[in-house]
Amino acid sequence: MKRKLAIGVGAALALSAFGAAPAMAAEGDSTVSVLHAVPGLTVDVYINGEEAIADFEPGTLTDPMMLAAGSYDIQVFADGDTPDSADPAIEAMGVEVPASANLTLAAHLTESGDPTLSAFANDTAAVEAGQARLTVRHLAAAPAVDIRAGGDIIVEGLTNPDEAALETAAGSVSADVVLAGTEDIAIGPADLELAEGVNTIVTAWGSAADGNLALAVQTVEAHSAPSGVPSDLGVAAGDDGTTGIALAIAGLMGLAALVVVRRQTAPVAERR
Repeated sequence: MKRKLAIGVGAALALSAFGAAPAMAAEGDSTVSVLHAVPGLTVDVYINGEEAIADFEPGTLTDPMMLAAGSYDIQVFADGDTPDSADPAIEAMGVEVPASANLTLAAHLTESGDPTLSAFANDTAAVEAGQARLTVRHLAAAPAVDIRAGGDIIVEGLTNPDEAALETAAGSVSADVVLAGTEDIAIGPADLELAEGVNTIVTAWGSAADGNLALAVQTVEAHSAPSGVPSDLGVAAGDDGTTGIALAIAGLMGLAALVVVRRQTAPVAERR
């Protein structure tokens, strides 16, 4: 039996990036990337009745696409199905796409393991010279987790489908994911390169019960002017990293709350 997913307008517009973007970006176009983070579900995506992407496999993150504002019909089929042979697993018809957004759509599992779609606004605000932004998202079928960098907790008690962000010195860092309040490593360690003036987005996805937890990494420009300032291992200059990271997380948690509110209140289009 096919799994049918409800798709909100905010999520649907990101899928329409496939095959619909102009060759050159125009003023007001939106930047959209799509992460497929549902294990074991390969799909084909149709835009306005035409196949736009085939064999979209779990773990795949698309390149950023520029999408003009407008109306689109999006249908997602189980791999190999077509509009002539089957009903779509997901569809959203007449989706009105807004202008000038930077979004990531993630198809992922809820904490309890049900497939769902979430849309995130990527933070492109400028960072100071020599600094980088790190965003972490929990989109796995797993309980609350702590995110560690260099063995130190930088994000504590993150739950699905929330995110947290911080600003730190650009450089290399070894990160892992542990079950909240424990030393039990769920994912990693993974070596991350936090580039100056870039928002590095690290997403935990998969299923703890099925033993297929993984990380997906995306980078988004944060409009910083490079300065050649020396960097260290992902720790804010001038302290041991603990105070600056804690303040950054506290100040930026409002962004995660905004994303959740938008996702919960988005209109739903579903074919039954």
